[in-house]
Amino acid sequence: MTIDTKHKSYVFQKKIAEKGLMCVGSKNDGMYLVLEDPTTGEQKTVLDGISGAAVCSLGHNDPEITSQFTKWAEESAYTFGAYYGNNAAEELSKFMCDRSKGAFDSCLWTQSGSEATENAIKIMRQYHLERGDDKRYKIISRLQSYHGFTIGALSVGDGTRKPPFKKILLSDDQTPKMPQLYPYRDWKEGMTEEDYTKHLLEQAEKCFVENDPETISGVIVETVGGSTVGTPTPPKGYLDGLRALCHKYGALFMLDEVMCGLGRCGYDFTYMHPDFGLTTGGPDILSVGKTIGSGFVTLAGLFLSPNVCKVFNEGSGYILGAQTYHSHAFTCRVGLAVQQKIVRDNLVENVRVVGGYIKEQLKEKLKDCKIAGDVRGAGNFLSIEAVKDKVTKEYFDPKLAVGPNLHKRIFDKGVVVMGASGTVGYEYHGLNDVTAFGDHVMIGPAFTATKDHADIIVNAIVDAFYEAEKDLLG
Repeated sequence: MTIDTKHKSYVFQKKIAEKGLMCVGSKNDGMYLVLEDPTTGEQKTVLDGISGAAVCSLGHNDPEITSQFTKWAEESAYTFGAYYGNNAAEELSKFMCDRSKGAFDSCLWTQSGSEATENAIKIMRQYHLERGDDKRYKIISRLQSYHGFTIGALSVGDGTRKPPFKKILLSDDQTPKMPQLYPYRDWKEGMTEEDYTKHLLEQAEKCFVENDPETISGVIVETVGGSTVGTPTPPKGYLDGLRALCHKYGALFMLDEVMCGLGRCGYDFTYMHPDFGLTTGGPDILSVGKTIGSGFVTLAGLFLSPNVCKVFNEGSGYILGAQTYHSHAFTCRVGLAVQQKIVRDNLVENVRVVGGYIKEQLKEKLKDCKIAGDVRGAGNFLSIEAVKDKVTKEYFDPKLAVGPNLHKRIFDKGVVVMGASGTVGYEYHGLNDVTAFGDHVMIGPAFTATKDHADIIVNAIVDAFYEAEKDLLG
């Protein structure tokens, strides 16, 4: 048998042994990707409406950033954090802490959001040990959440990617779950916003009580949910109430803003959003990623509050553990340049303006579409949930894979989005067999997107939804 080595993939990723479309560059201010079919050599240029996985804050290959890579590399020597620090990590940390307006006093720089979650779980545990409390080891999180793909991160998360690995994850006892935040389906008719907030907080407190509050180390929730459930925003008062509940029972309050944060929802930190954020201060711990380095480097991190830092400083003064590439000088230098440009060019404001325009246009143009059930999100972090019936909110038969199908339709129109299934939930049937219920399409373009880009994204999505309506409902 002859093996086709020319087209075989040697990367253990996606569909094994098949390369699939290959990205060979970008065009037009970094808003477009050039994709090539490795078999035919045919190229297609597409507008990146999701920036990979909501990663890009600047456009791809931004020349202002990339032109300085050699200089920064020459200035950077590798340092192992257990022995030495470096100025780039210190400067990035100070810059971000200053932007938090006093909410944070220190940062730890990692290589991914998953790694940030892993470190947060350990930091929470050590925080309580520093205070002389050995009983706390449990992390409360939400159903239909995502905090990464490593063992600890999958354990505190939930969704279609988790079930096959459950036997090797942290136990349910260690990672109790409270119900998801899902206003579209769970904010019942007749409920006020205050009622829904109260309902969510009662469920959260029930989770504390049923799992022995004295054993709870912390709570981890996404400020705005991501790819698993399609960008639902919390009701007013929920984040304040959840933080108060954590502190009432002696637990730490952590927000995950890896996907939704650092400008993606229209504010420097998403928990600062005036419609649903904290009214004062910040969380005890915050995870960030993706947009911090805009995809130029593998960079993510944790921000620690003054109170958390105080406990460590007055205790051992040390973090237990150090990883090889924590606070890497080159990646931190790139991250600082990205964040400085975002501030200088007022790009977070641009997210608010252009994102608001996209949301308004989607709502207006899809209002008569029978399968567009909900348009939601904040900033340019937006989703459209697809349903079979807008009145009952019945979802489509999972076998139809409506989310991925919409993804393909929109891609064929020249725009990349994220089309996903599992929005409502899932069933696990053993081995690799997971049935995913509910579908949505999500966008998250670079912060540099203009209204012209917005129109292209909106029109592709709208056309795809109406085409799908015709094919699915007749």
